Amino acid sequence: MRAIQRVLLTQKREKVMCVVKEIPPERLRRRSDPSSFPFDTTESIALIEGIIGQERAVRALDFGLSVSSPGYNIYVSGLTGTGRTTYARSAVQKVAGEGLTPGDWVYVNNFEEPDRPLAIALPCGMGHGFAQEVDDLIEELKREVKKAFESDEYARRKDALMKKFQEVTQQVLNHTEAMVKEKGFSLVRTTTGFGTIPMMQDRAMTPEEFEALDGDSKANLEAKSQELQTEIAAMVRKVKDLEKKARERLKGLDEQMALFAVGHHVNDIKEKYRDYPKIGKFMDSLKDEVVSHIDDFRGLEEQPSSSPQAPWARTRDPQAVFNKYKVNVLVNNAECRGAPVIFETNPTYYNLLGKIEYKGQLGIMVTDFTMIKPGALHRANGGYLILHAADVLKYPLAWDGLKRTLRNREIKIENMGEQLRADAVVGLQPEAIPLDVKVIMIGSPWIYQALYVMDEDFRKLFKVRADFDMSMARTQEHAEKYGAFIGSVCSREGLIHFDREAVARVIEYSSRLVEDQEKLSTRFNDIVELLYEANAWAKKEHSHAVSASHVDQALEEKAYRSMLVEEKIQEMILRDKIMVDTSGEAVGQINGLSIYDMGDYSFGRPSRITAKAFIGRAGVVNIEREIRMSGTIHSKGVLILAGYLGAKYAHNKPLALSASLCFEQNYEGVDGDSASSTELYALLSELSGLPVKQSIAVTGSVNQRGEIQPVGGVTRKIEGFFAVCKARGLDGSHGAIIPSRNVDNLMLKEEVLEAVRQGLFRVWSVDTIDEGLEILTGVPAGIMGPDGEYPKDTVHGRVDRRLAEWAETMSKHGPGY
Repeated sequence: MRAIQRVLLTQKREKVMCVVKEIPPERLRRRSDPSSFPFDTTESIALIEGIIGQERAVRALDFGLSVSSPGYNIYVSGLTGTGRTTYARSAVQKVAGEGLTPGDWVYVNNFEEPDRPLAIALPCGMGHGFAQEVDDLIEELKREVKKAFESDEYARRKDALMKKFQEVTQQVLNHTEAMVKEKGFSLVRTTTGFGTIPMMQDRAMTPEEFEALDGDSKANLEAKSQELQTEIAAMVRKVKDLEKKARERLKGLDEQMALFAVGHHVNDIKEKYRDYPKIGKFMDSLKDEVVSHIDDFRGLEEQPSSSPQAPWARTRDPQAVFNKYKVNVLVNNAECRGAPVIFETNPTYYNLLGKIEYKGQLGIMVTDFTMIKPGALHRANGGYLILHAADVLKYPLAWDGLKRTLRNREIKIENMGEQLRADAVVGLQPEAIPLDVKVIMIGSPWIYQALYVMDEDFRKLFKVRADFDMSMARTQEHAEKYGAFIGSVCSREGLIHFDREAVARVIEYSSRLVEDQEKLSTRFNDIVELLYEANAWAKKEHSHAVSASHVDQALEEKAYRSMLVEEKIQEMILRDKIMVDTSGEAVGQINGLSIYDMGDYSFGRPSRITAKAFIGRAGVVNIEREIRMSGTIHSKGVLILAGYLGAKYAHNKPLALSASLCFEQNYEGVDGDSASSTELYALLSELSGLPVKQSIAVTGSVNQRGEIQPVGGVTRKIEGFFAVCKARGLDGSHGAIIPSRNVDNLMLKEEVLEAVRQGLFRVWSVDTIDEGLEILTGVPAGIMGPDGEYPKDTVHGRVDRRLAEWAETMSKHGPGY
């Protein structure tokens, strides 16, 4: 009785077939109903403001812009084309327009330490005025100082001073000369100073007369002469003291005249800027410098040097001596309305932090504080600085410099050479300027993750992340906003407006971009490109509105311009240069589907996957992995097959299996796990001996439980196989198998949908390997019974029986087999 029950149970299991889930045409592409739009053309739609479908990023950006605490800089994360840069700029401009305009910054000479220029903050617009006033002051001093020193008053006072000096000096000389004469000597001038000559009969003694004297007389005269030299030396010192006092009095006179010419002008400027102590201090230093270098203003030229070591002294620029009095206006916000917004497109180290320029002068490089130039941080100080992360990171020291200024909250201008060279070099060290800026850095999610993990300063400085999504929900509200976006672009760019059918087609294309029937793309750059190109085709036809046919033509033409490689591959398949069967059946052979990405264009193509199995202990061998043409994810997918086989067939016996899997005619390498189910189908076909239909292509990932997992690119994969089948002739047997969880990712072309409607092409969805096996082989997969056995005429029954035979053969021959 039990034996009969087992036979009946086996027969019942053999008849069990999985439910075939063929996808109807209406689920292969989600249509957009033109009648759902409340407009005939986009011309009647109000222009849209802001951005669509980025609520999370908008909230984050608004929050970041509202926080003024240190470290709350913003990283705008997202893919190119999502509108991140455009929206970030518009949002920042809006907030900045309501902000306060920051003041100006100027650098002035530090007369006490010229290598350390001083920074002075002034209210907005006053920097340029202050610089002009100082320039006017210097020009005025050039005239007034020269005039003052050419005046009769100055000449009279100078002559009186010099006359007095000459009189006193002459009195000292007369007194000394009388004393010398009284002692019988005459005072004479020599090349080295003053000397004495003995007198004889009221005249100077000649050398012959001196030599004719006896020895005692000579000695007596020489002794008196030595005594007189002491007196003469005292006289010389007194004369030099008188000369020094005369020079000092003359200098004092010059200073009095200079102060008379300079003082009231300087005081006028000090009074005007009395609320700015640093300006008062600078003006006092400037006055002292002018007084101490008054000859520069008197127009007295230095005597040219005859020394060959100083040739520049003979060719000095007369105006260069006045540069030290200038005011270098570093930041001028006079034209700014609200807080400044700087978008630095070339964020090199110098463009960010400023630099000190040099110029060649007679073979040497020279600089001064007037050659200090501002960077983007200076111009954005008190406002906002927008940068692209990739640009900042690619320039040497730019990222380090940006972090340092944000961390220290001050801008210090240093040339890169001073940081890179080992030896110390004397150069300008401008006073640091306090920094108050919010940086908005725009970049990809991958850069954000890398910086967050590898740079601890980044997470302290950029505490707000505004993440722009690449898709949004496909709702009626968002669809209508899409129409408003299209209308805004048309109005702004002068394009022909779109009718409702064209808008519906654009929305369908948007879902195709993200490969999701429930989503719309937020990569509006791609959408704008489509609008431009559809407009161009509409213009060629002199159409008053862009229609759906123009959108379709734009898409077809764009694809045609980029599909050369796809056509070449299809041609090679049709000529059997690349071997892909689309009819008949074969054991251990199946058509897998993969994606080729050409950058601006991607397409699907079928590839032949084969499996071979034999007795052994090697398990499943991935040929691509063995020769290092397999990526890690693909290798993982193949290793999962071993887990599936063990769980399915090794519950009552060891696996005596060696198997090899191969992507035939693969020369570029392969990665991804979307072919793992396809490889398993080929392997089970090889083990069972059941042929697989070559008119069907497969994609999908599999886990160790035999469940089919979703993969990417299903739309283009199906279209790639469809194109080959269409070229060879559709006969109703062709189709593709995809994971059930990928059905809502389908946005197939109209020609594929039409073929499905006519029954010439089919698309199936599967949840398990068993479902796919039955479609591919036409044989039930088989369900394991309570006794641990599979029905013998099922796929699993055949595989289990062969593996059992191989295990028995292996055991007979021993472990060395």
